[in-house]
Amino acid sequence: MADMYSRRNKKPRLLTEAERERLEEFLEHIHYSARYSDDENEYRHVQLPKQMLKIIPKDYFDPSTGTLKLLWEEEWRGIGITQSLGWEHYEVHEPEPHILLFKRPINYQPPVHDQ
Repeated sequence: MADMYSRRNKKPRLLTEAERERLEEFLEHIHYSARYSDDENEYRHVQLPKQMLKIIPKDYFDPSTGTLKLLWEEEWRGIGITQSLGWEHYEVHEPEPHILLFKRPINYQPPVHDQ
């Protein structure tokens, strides 16, 4: 687990308004796979347009691999990925770095907050 967190920014690095605006043209071209599962988790992959990777800020990338770091929820939502609660970005498909892999526990229930 420690290795997983060493592959992230130490804390979420939010986009500036200008950075967010540059990504907007790509949002309708993000592709979401169907969900699939094993005994513990459900999974899906999100395919970003390849050109979008050129616009995402450099500090979202791991300099040793050239691929995206594992993104915090605030980061992947910030670049325009939209999905329900509970998903965690856990891997980048290195042969195809525009494909981000997500997982969450089967039967995930968001925490209930008192009002």
